[in-house]
Amino acid sequence: MKIKSLLIINRGEIALRILRTCKALGIKTVLAVSEADKESLPAQLADQVVVLGPANSQKSYLNIPIIITTARAVGVDAIHPGYGFLSEVPALAKACEENGIIYVGPKPEHIEKMGNKLVARSLAKECGVPILSGSEKVNSVDEIVKIVKQIGLPVMLKAAAGGGGRGMKIVTDESQIQSTFESASAEALSAFGDSSMYVERYIANARHIEIQVLGDSYGNVIHLGERDCSTQRRHQKLVEEATAPLISEQLREEIRQSAVKLAQSMNYQSAGTVEYIVDQDAGTFYFLEMNTRIQVEHPVTEMITNVDLIEEQIHVANGEPLHYSQEDILIRGHAIEVRINAEEPNEGFRPTPGVITKWQIPQGPGVRVDSHCYQGYKVPIFYDSMIGKLIVLGNDRDHAIRRMLAALDEFKVEGISTTIPFLKEVLSSDQFRSGKVNTKLVENIMNARQLV
Repeated sequence: MKIKSLLIINRGEIALRILRTCKALGIKTVLAVSEADKESLPAQLADQVVVLGPANSQKSYLNIPIIITTARAVGVDAIHPGYGFLSEVPALAKACEENGIIYVGPKPEHIEKMGNKLVARSLAKECGVPILSGSEKVNSVDEIVKIVKQIGLPVMLKAAAGGGGRGMKIVTDESQIQSTFESASAEALSAFGDSSMYVERYIANARHIEIQVLGDSYGNVIHLGERDCSTQRRHQKLVEEATAPLISEQLREEIRQSAVKLAQSMNYQSAGTVEYIVDQDAGTFYFLEMNTRIQVEHPVTEMITNVDLIEEQIHVANGEPLHYSQEDILIRGHAIEVRINAEEPNEGFRPTPGVITKWQIPQGPGVRVDSHCYQGYKVPIFYDSMIGKLIVLGNDRDHAIRRMLAALDEFKVEGISTTIPFLKEVLSSDQFRSGKVNTKLVENIMNARQLV
């Protein structure tokens, strides 16, 4: 194996997740942390820890010159970016190439192409993947008005340079266009350093379905089924499940093959996720974006396929062919993941950093917890509020829901408020249990709360 030592430039549960696979492969782990993460569980378990800089992520986890200098100083063979931070920044992958460091992820050009949503839409269209009617880059309110007259309302204004729900705003009335455009472009500039926007037709009764793909440098591309990520709050996923409920087998297979086709058209390498919007009323699907990294919700795919996606990323980075063919991918059961955040749902999901005084995680058959937390751990104020992910595997969807609710009951966290009670409310709702989920589910639950 070429990779004998690897620098993990991330924090939290994904740093621990990568670390554990590396240890199983006999790879030395070096964890790069900020000052705020020196006492984290990944820092306690890594073979070596290096401090990149202060808590401010711009001076630590996002500082490419410091990261490359650190990698060269400690003599690692490879870098894994995890998700978030620099995971979809082509400059990091390029810097690795220039310095003889293996980048565990796709090629810089793939990150660049898919990182610009307008370029991604164009590539999807070229290889016959359906896209929503919309625009190229828009620079003014007048341009948006002209497009709205062509495709009708509602529409979504979206940032061209990024994703994750930032720089995305819905327009339902022409009178909202100017204020929405100004707000969305300002948010995009703040989040991505680029205020470029484009317009897409907005589908109200929408499902958010994504396909996990793996590709290697030998032209092999496979899919590992789909995940339904429709249960969202402000375009941020709360609950993910695999496989997607209540879609026809024909539609399921069409979406899967569409993702493989797109990845093959680029000679894509490593793990990637092709995301789609499904119009439930019309039974049609449309390309949304492609994430050129490991996803937060990758464990649900691992649960139903028994494939270690991080391990496959490392094999591909090593120059090896995929260890699986499409025929090897056997999907069994139904998996659900919930994201547990240090937030107070009853106060507008206010972040609740602080010291965890009790940490009791659920256990048992088909139950997995991915977390960097422990009793006595201080949740910092500087980063994302997610403190863990709870994943369950059931024989079918009903069994998985029951197992998840039981596991959430068993999950005890004290010292800080968490979203566990709210997650139980979501999973117990009639709409979620029916499988008739869409991207409005959480909003409906929140609105119903206010009416009681």
